Amino acid sequence: MLLSLKYNFLFVHIAKTGGTSVRDSLRPLRLRDPWFIAQFLCSRLSSLSGHRLGIKFPRHSKIIAAKEMLPAETFDKLFKFVFVRNPWDLQVSSFHHIRRERPHLMSHIETFDEFIRWKLDPERPYQFHVDTSIELQSDYVVDLHGKVLVDFMGRYEHLHEDFEEACRRIGVRAPELQHKRQAKDRKKDYRSYYSDEIAEVVAKHFARDIEIFGYTFDPEA
Repeated sequence: MLLSLKYNFLFVHIAKTGGTSVRDSLRPLRLRDPWFIAQFLCSRLSSLSGHRLGIKFPRHSKIIAAKEMLPAETFDKLFKFVFVRNPWDLQVSSFHHIRRERPHLMSHIETFDEFIRWKLDPERPYQFHVDTSIELQSDYVVDLHGKVLVDFMGRYEHLHEDFEEACRRIGVRAPELQHKRQAKDRKKDYRSYYSDEIAEVVAKHFARDIEIFGYTFDPEA
C-alpha cells in the first residue's frame, strides 16, 4: 500500500499484479510530501520493532485497513486505485516466483498441477509467501459489507495504459514504468500450464474474482 497525502492517492498493492513497478514508480512523489519524514520514521520504527507497533500499512494491506485507520474525511477524498490480474495467469506467475526465490518451499513439487493442489490444500500449514497469492483479489478492494471502495481498477494485462490513466487522475505526469521482477523463466501463454481439471480447480477457488473482474480462462482479445 502506498499513501500520499500531498497528491491525495492510495495505491492498494495486490501481490503478483505489477504492483512493485507501480509503487516504485510513484514512490518519488512521497519525497515532496510534507508528511514524508514522519512516514519514513514510522516505517523504520516498525521494522526495528519486528512490526509489532502497528504504525505502518503492510505492503499488501487490504483497503479496509486504510478505511478503518484513516479519518473519514481523509480517506474519502483520496483517489484509491488498484491493479488486478487474470487468476489463471497469476498462479503461473506465483509458481515461477516461489520456485525461483524460495525453492525450499517447493522441494517436494515437480509439476504445476502438484503446485496448485498443494497450494490450495486447506490442510497445508500457512506460509505467507504462498498464501498471499491465493487470497481473493476482490477482498482487497471492498469494505466489510462487500462494497467496492476503490475509484479505479487497472488491469495487469493493460499495465502501462492503465498506469498512465491512474497518473492522469492523480494529476501528475506518468513516470516511466519499469516492469520490475518480470519473470523470464516462464512460457508466455499461461494456458499451456493447465489441464482442464486444474483450470477448473483455480476457477472454483477464484470464482468471486472471476465474476467481479470479468476474467475468463482465455485471455482478452
